[in-house]
Amino acid sequence: MLSGTMKRTLILLLTFLASFQGFAQIQKNWNWGGPLDPLQQKYQVMHYQLELELFPEEQEIHGKNRITFQTEEKLDTLRLNLIEEYQVLKVIMNGEEVAFSHKGDILDIYPADCTCEEVEVYYGGKTPIAIRPPWTGGFTWELDELGNHWMGLSSQNEGAKIFMPCLDHPSSEPLKGVDLIFTATQPYFVASNGRLVSTQERNGKITYHWSTRYPINNYNINFTLGVFHEESTSFKSVDGKEIPMHVWVLQQNKSKALELLEVLKTSTATLEYYFGPYPFPDDKIAVVETPYLGMEHQTINAYGNNFQFEKIGNTTFDWLLHHELGHEWFGNKISVKDWADFWIHEGLTAYGDWLFYLKHGGEEAYLDKVASVKSNIRNLRPVVSPRNSNSDFAYHPEIYTKGAFIIHSLRYYVGDELFFPMLKAFVSDERFTYENLVETSDFTSFAQDFTDIDLQGFFDLYLKTVRLPNVKVKKKGKKGYQVSATNISFNMPVEIRTSNGYERHVISSKPILVKSEGPIEVDPRGWYLMVKK
Repeated sequence: MLSGTMKRTLILLLTFLASFQGFAQIQKNWNWGGPLDPLQQKYQVMHYQLELELFPEEQEIHGKNRITFQTEEKLDTLRLNLIEEYQVLKVIMNGEEVAFSHKGDILDIYPADCTCEEVEVYYGGKTPIAIRPPWTGGFTWELDELGNHWMGLSSQNEGAKIFMPCLDHPSSEPLKGVDLIFTATQPYFVASNGRLVSTQERNGKITYHWSTRYPINNYNINFTLGVFHEESTSFKSVDGKEIPMHVWVLQQNKSKALELLEVLKTSTATLEYYFGPYPFPDDKIAVVETPYLGMEHQTINAYGNNFQFEKIGNTTFDWLLHHELGHEWFGNKISVKDWADFWIHEGLTAYGDWLFYLKHGGEEAYLDKVASVKSNIRNLRPVVSPRNSNSDFAYHPEIYTKGAFIIHSLRYYVGDELFFPMLKAFVSDERFTYENLVETSDFTSFAQDFTDIDLQGFFDLYLKTVRLPNVKVKKKGKKGYQVSATNISFNMPVEIRTSNGYERHVISSKPILVKSEGPIEVDPRGWYLMVKK
């Protein structure tokens, strides 16, 4: 029999070992992207039907995922992704169990003598815990102020394999959408993507069935558990469609829900003004309060900004809500197939944040916002990463800041009369939306075709390098100033402040002469990243 001291020592040791094991689990560095596995190039995912029961006390999930796919050949191996922390119990194809191997986050399924295009994977276990959500994602399990369980999931940089078996690559979206079926004990609600098809109560549990028929990026498939207060309304889109709009907040924050709904309505209208109709009218516009800052989960954006509203002009604004909502256009409707082009998601969406200042605060407020961001752009890496980049490599701060600033520069370069219609046209072009994934060249070619302006030198410089134009000003005579950008090989329109006010000139490596009674200033309002000498 162990003494009391020995028991306490043993308990401490077991606790330490358990903590160490958990620590090791949450420190694992999952990412996704890179070259697509040759075995996964052989099929296209058409639909996921995910059915899970959530166990907050144990921090576990258990259930199955039915994957429907298409292939032009008989597969000897169907390769999926699922982190090895989960236990796969069985795999069913054509009504029968088939062999599988689950090692190192790879789930290989062996269809035997079957030309099936559907597989069910039964699995479950403890969830990986997020250590810095949403940047280092996973599951966040907390208790709210009333003692209720509250769970959020974030997986942008990890992929969907941390919660379900799937083909985990940015180039793979289920073309016919997803059905998401979650069971929890009463009184818990599970918010998820799409529209709520049904709610069933049985034996003290509630099952929620959500469904969307839109293609959806893996990391945008999401679910949040809690005891929530709901407010809802109907939003009339610019194209006339009536779209359900919801906010779900914790019970302790229900006094904030109506104001949050109004903020959501204003942001949606603002984004529609610049980018066109809301992209998922058959589903909903919604946010749910999460125990981490936020993420752009399609039609159910995560919101954790603690209702820190501010005024832009006379309009109430929440930067976090607006940014994640902007991803419904850039990130969700327009999605990249290679994380090398991550900036299209983040840079264009961040630029949409600045447009809120333009719409509700005016040009001066917009330029002040741009200047505040510009001062923090260190220009350390190209915005576009090498082909076949994974999420860890491609994700860095300047895909937001410099990415947005390049779009800001493009505005001046082509002029407002072309720029704003161009943005709206790009996000409305069927060649680049929903199932048609994009890359940087799609955007740059579209911009050049739409504006009929040669922008290639501009895009190559700012998107693919960290070089900046070296602008030199040299006094010439009594009223002349020689201006050039010595290291660029293209013509760039710039704003120059002279004694006559703001003037538009085109500079290049060949000097031009600018007349002014007094000293001039090149780019005084900050349209470009440049070095002035």
